[in-house]
Amino acid sequence: MWIEENNKLVKHFSFKDFISAFSFLSKVALISEKLDHHPEIINVYNKVTIKLSTHDIGNKVSKKDYDLAKAIDELL
Repeated sequence: MWIEENNKLVKHFSFKDFISAFSFLSKVALISEKLDHHPEIINVYNKVTIKLSTHDIGNKVSKKDYDLAKAIDELL
């Protein structure tokens, strides 16, 4: 579940291993580039945290963030 905190949409993901996490991130990168909206990503082994905010409006959450969050969820 995505949560809104500190003007960002945030979600934590857990995978079976690093390769699975990195594969997921590769797919996130392709979607992000297609939507021209790039997330903040933290990856440590099998754990991934994604934070979304819209820089164009002063780093606040916008429809672009919710659209990207939905697209990311559809990868799972």
